[in-house]
Amino acid sequence: MKNQTKAAQKPAPAAPQPFRKSTAREYFESIVIAVILALFIRTFVVQAFKIPTGSMENNLLIGDHLLVNKFVFGPANSPIERALLPERAIRRGDIIVFKYPEDRERDFIKRVIGLPGETLEVKDKRVYINGKKVDEPYVHFLEPPQGTSSYSEITSYDLRERYGPISIPADKYFVMGDNRDNSQDSRYWGLLPREDVKGRAVMIYWSYESETEDYQQTGIGAIAKDLFTVVTQFFSRTRWSRMFHLIR
Repeated sequence: MKNQTKAAQKPAPAAPQPFRKSTAREYFESIVIAVILALFIRTFVVQAFKIPTGSMENNLLIGDHLLVNKFVFGPANSPIERALLPERAIRRGDIIVFKYPEDRERDFIKRVIGLPGETLEVKDKRVYINGKKVDEPYVHFLEPPQGTSSYSEITSYDLRERYGPISIPADKYFVMGDNRDNSQDSRYWGLLPREDVKGRAVMIYWSYESETEDYQQTGIGAIAKDLFTVVTQFFSRTRWSRMFHLIR
């Protein structure tokens, strides 16, 4: 009986304390997750891009900062994916970002003009698809066409004035800048392969008055100078009217 009483009076073992992560570990895990999500989004969904030249003026200006949808042209492997995901084919008029074929470390931005299976020709700076003139309200010219006089035909062959005709094969695209007299595009380096397309430009999220020279300088000194300029002139040089402007 005494043994039973002593046993009954013996305190129960303490419940194990719940495991708690240290504050440092919680911060570290949060940062790792954020980095992984950011890399995933940048790789597969959306990417920031800035305009360094005037080849897309007057629609996109030097210093425009864009969001590029990298998901819309992604391959869909099943009918379910095609039904659920916002994927579609590349269309004429799409403004796309792609790997520059002559330097694949650089990204270019142009407008899709010619599609696979079409015949394209430029006459007097105007584009013809399958023999029909294309309506291009977005086009900007620095100089008017030279015309089709016999003198100009004999003495010059300016790719800005005349190009083609060419037939566009499967999985290739003909792209051009909206600023037709100041754009290195398919007229000069050829057709764009489908696999080089990275995404479609959808929106200007910030626009800052800049010149091409601002993006040509490299090195720590140039970066520090640019950062100082942006900080001190952010409000005066931001083009507020272009903020969150949808790209068409």
